[in-house]
Amino acid sequence: MPSTENAWPALPVQEWDGTRDTLHLWTQMAGKVRLALTPLVNHWWNVPLYVDSRGLTTSLMPLEAGGLEIRFDFVDHRLRMLHTDGGEGDIALRPGTIAEFYAEFTGLLAELGADVELHSVPVELPDVVPFDQDTRPAPYDPEAAHRFWVSLVSASRVLNGFRAAYRGKASPVHFFWGAFDLATSRFSGRPAPQHPGGAPNCPDRVMHEAYDSEVSSAGYWPGGAAEGAFYSYAYPEPPGYRDRALDVDGAYFDGDLGEFVLPYERVRAADDPDAALRGFLDATYRRASASGTWPRETGRA
Repeated sequence: MPSTENAWPALPVQEWDGTRDTLHLWTQMAGKVRLALTPLVNHWWNVPLYVDSRGLTTSLMPLEAGGLEIRFDFVDHRLRMLHTDGGEGDIALRPGTIAEFYAEFTGLLAELGADVELHSVPVELPDVVPFDQDTRPAPYDPEAAHRFWVSLVSASRVLNGFRAAYRGKASPVHFFWGAFDLATSRFSGRPAPQHPGGAPNCPDRVMHEAYDSEVSSAGYWPGGAAEGAFYSYAYPEPPGYRDRALDVDGAYFDGDLGEFVLPYERVRAADDPDAALRGFLDATYRRASASGTWPRETGRA
């Protein structure tokens, strides 16, 4: 059995932020394929990636004939494409440039007969360069990528348990490649006022669709603290939501982010990391549902 230390590895952001940023752009390429091939599901639930037994996957995406899956393997450090007709290919995950990787990526799509038109500009990032023009060095540390995947496996386990406890409408636990975070959301069943938008290099209609219903969202982001952070927020933010401290060791409200935050380091160092994270998730949901006076029949958790 893996130890707690191995299940929640140390992830100092300053030691792997270059690799993190490379992975962010690589996953956006795969995510854009998923966006192009799948029909819209409410709140863009058709576009995220999913944690799997080797890394991250698009899951099976429909083609005109058959289907395609794209997987990031952080054990063997390959990007794999698998077609339902038996065709497959892979690309080594290694340092280089984003433009080089994009050329290999689109070339492999063409080899497998996946006719996909991609928008080559990254989204939800302030300073963007089209993938095919980005010749800046793109580092890749395989050991750091592997540790990040292990942290995703552990975070996914706890988030899935949290999601399962809610009987109302709840999203899958999925990895949004735009913001590069693992998340799940619970819904009150009531509509929300139109979101103001404003995400960098992202049309406002994306946020309008994502936040058209009253929601409490929680997840894991490899940023925001020394080793990344777990977060939770409510939209629209109800009165009194941020006014009192949570009874959760190490958690606080970040006014700039507009979210409750629990540093990843506090979770991994806890005697029971799963319980520490679950306590944060439960407490922030209770705060959102109580201060927002969610209907009692929505879901019991």
